[in-house]
Amino acid sequence: TGKSRKLNDEDMATMQTLASDILLMERGQTKAVTGKEHLERNDFIIEKQKAELQRIEETKRHKEQQVSLAEQELKQVKAEIRTDKLKSAATDVATAITSSVGSLFGSGKLKELEHNIEQLHQEIANRDKATDELKIQMQQMQEQHGRQIRNLQGIHNKEIEAKDKEISRLNTLLEKALCWFPLLKEMLRMEKLCYVTGFTKGMVDSLLYKKEALRCSGKIYSEEYRQRFETKNVIFKIERSPINKNKLMLTINQQPISEWFKEQWEKLQQHLRNSVQKEQKSRGFRM
Repeated sequence: TGKSRKLNDEDMATMQTLASDILLMERGQTKAVTGKEHLERNDFIIEKQKAELQRIEETKRHKEQQVSLAEQELKQVKAEIRTDKLKSAATDVATAITSSVGSLFGSGKLKELEHNIEQLHQEIANRDKATDELKIQMQQMQEQHGRQIRNLQGIHNKEIEAKDKEISRLNTLLEKALCWFPLLKEMLRMEKLCYVTGFTKGMVDSLLYKKEALRCSGKIYSEEYRQRFETKNVIFKIERSPINKNKLMLTINQQPISEWFKEQWEKLQQHLRNSVQKEQKSRGFRM
């Protein structure tokens, strides 16, 4: 249809499952299954290599145990050979010596054990070499990862420094503007007051920038009394304060809105008191 569609997590998971089936690859498990957080590429490789190093160490320990058992078996065989040689010496020294030498160097079991021990030693040496290479590779990756983090931190610090300088520059300009144009600060204060009172952007533009009077009806909000008050066919206007020409004020029917809010609040409180008194009288209470 030509329309784009935003993929959610379920769509992405389905696409990854299809891709793994097509490529005959093993599908990764989600965080909900494994309970593990997602790792970045470098961290994932390091964790994988740590697991491989642990597996190599376990294999090495297993091989060393096999070597130890084989050496014990070899000692036992040699002890048996020496025992047989001593027994043979009582009968025929020459025959015993020949027999023991043949047993020592020609025995199939002995040769097999020696071959297995040599092979195990070679496997351990290969494992040690692979372990050392893996440790070096892990160290190199960790150093590279550290350099990348330091580079990113440096970039981030430069961005923060540049932003702080820009904010400082703008604050300096604002301070100068407020000194050059005293009414600017008052206009900003009036703008905030109008928005808090409940005026729209268009109404604020008309009142503040076009310097027009607005006739309207509806509820307006008092931040001081935290109360909304009803208005009907009233005129709002922003005027200069008669006391200080560098001050502005929002008026309602030519009355400062702060005074108007105060009057409405007092009327509301009086109305509530009258209502309570009427209710108490209707129940037979006396003040």
